[in-house]
Amino acid sequence: MGFFPFRVVPYRPFPVPRGRGYTIRAGAQMRNLMKNRHLSGWLLAAPLSVVLLCFLVLPIVMIVVVSFWGATEFSIYPAFQFDNYQFLFTSPVTYSVFFNTFKYAAITWVFTLLIGFTVAYFLAFHVRSLTWQIALFLLCTIPFWTSNIIRMISWIPFLGRNGLANSTLISWGVIDEPLEWLLFSDFSVILAFVHLYTLFMVVPIFNTMMRIDRSLIEAAYDNGASGFQTLTNVIIPLTKPGIMIGSIFVVTLVMGDFITVRFMSGSQSANVGRLISNDIALLQYPSAAATAVVLLATVLLIIAVLLRFVDIRKEL
Repeated sequence: MGFFPFRVVPYRPFPVPRGRGYTIRAGAQMRNLMKNRHLSGWLLAAPLSVVLLCFLVLPIVMIVVVSFWGATEFSIYPAFQFDNYQFLFTSPVTYSVFFNTFKYAAITWVFTLLIGFTVAYFLAFHVRSLTWQIALFLLCTIPFWTSNIIRMISWIPFLGRNGLANSTLISWGVIDEPLEWLLFSDFSVILAFVHLYTLFMVVPIFNTMMRIDRSLIEAAYDNGASGFQTLTNVIIPLTKPGIMIGSIFVVTLVMGDFITVRFMSGSQSANVGRLISNDIALLQYPSAAATAVVLLATVLLIIAVLLRFVDIRKEL
């Protein structure tokens, strides 16, 4: 046999500690680790939680509290009474104002959905170049570079009795005299709402459409589906999360807007936001708070109904 200077040591696996003591120590270390992670999560969420508590939860709680207070012509006083809600629900003006609010929200939602879906569909499926998609999308955002009030008021000289719209229609011989309903009417209010809030429908729908796998559309065409069938059976179902998000944005913004209704209706119409604004102007803060609570509950109920159609957290 030849000379072999090294000693061959047989392999022995690393001994794993056994027994009750080791199990208890391992369990304690695991619990400490999970506790530290749990604590770290709370510490990371604490700053945002404090901000939400101070600027969202506490103001809402204060509004609810004030809604039960009483008020005179010159002062308000702390109390716990249901007079504000009783007056709110027994007044026919309340139901008329809420009907106007729902009417504006529903009509605006329909038009913004049609326009927003069409624009998003064109950008997502007909514009092939990413550069052109970005450029056209930024073009849609140009009106947002100015104030909402300026964009809204700019419709007044256009729709007025001697405005550009009536002058053009008269010069073309379409009408003989100016149309009175173009301005200071429900038409002008809804037109301003659609102009102001259509982009809130375009953005989430476009974002959802860009995430659709194009192979699904190709598979639909390969299986003999027409363009309309592909739209209704593939694109629209996959776009539902974006539609729901845009609907929530538009409905909540329209139901809380009162400046647009005031200016574009010529103070001839009102919504719930306008009712709250009038109460605040008259220093009737408890009544305004009660109306705000009812409006908040109504909006939350509408959002809950919309979320029943699609689970946004699961779909996104």
